[in-house]
Amino acid sequence: MCARPLVNSAQLRFQSTSPRVSESVRRDHQELEKCYNNMMVSKDTDTTKRWQNQFTWELARHSVAEEIVVYPAFETYLPNGTEMAGKDRSQHQVVKERLYAFQDMDPESSEFMPTLQGMWDTMTDHFKEEEQEDLPGLEKAIDESESQELAMSFSRTKHFVPTHSHPDAPDKPPYETVAGMLTTPIDKMKDMFRKFPKEEKGRGSVMIG
Repeated sequence: MCARPLVNSAQLRFQSTSPRVSESVRRDHQELEKCYNNMMVSKDTDTTKRWQNQFTWELARHSVAEEIVVYPAFETYLPNGTEMAGKDRSQHQVVKERLYAFQDMDPESSEFMPTLQGMWDTMTDHFKEEEQEDLPGLEKAIDESESQELAMSFSRTKHFVPTHSHPDAPDKPPYETVAGMLTTPIDKMKDMFRKFPKEEKGRGSVMIG
């Protein structure tokens, strides 16, 4: 009788605690919603600016990491994955262009809230489609370990991608990866001189490290 391969306790803990890729993406969506809500209820310009910077940082990294890690997985594992990824990249492009206009906007500008709300309306439709259709389809096509590996890759990638919007950059690997390597150091240098929410200070240390 063949002996079963040994699985150590560390591997078991990893398998039980590691998020699936859909959970990692959904968590980003929740963080962006938090930033948006805090801007909407902010009572002063300084607080609004801090959450604007955090929103930009979260959204820029999230979008590029999806394009490098998640959308190629759609194309690899799903029969309609190429069409799905193309549609998602098109939606990202719209958001990137709006984020580019928004990321350095003065919170006291009359265009600030309309720009934010218009961008958020587009994003929520995109998030809903991803969470209810695209990601469940991917999860059905892959096993748990593959999903966890994608989640880890997605998380790692966010540490090495631009933290500001660059709508003219390529949106597919490997060209997007190369462009990111060139623009990320400049973005992170800019972040060192920006204010972020105090409760997000730990995230800032990752961001500019």
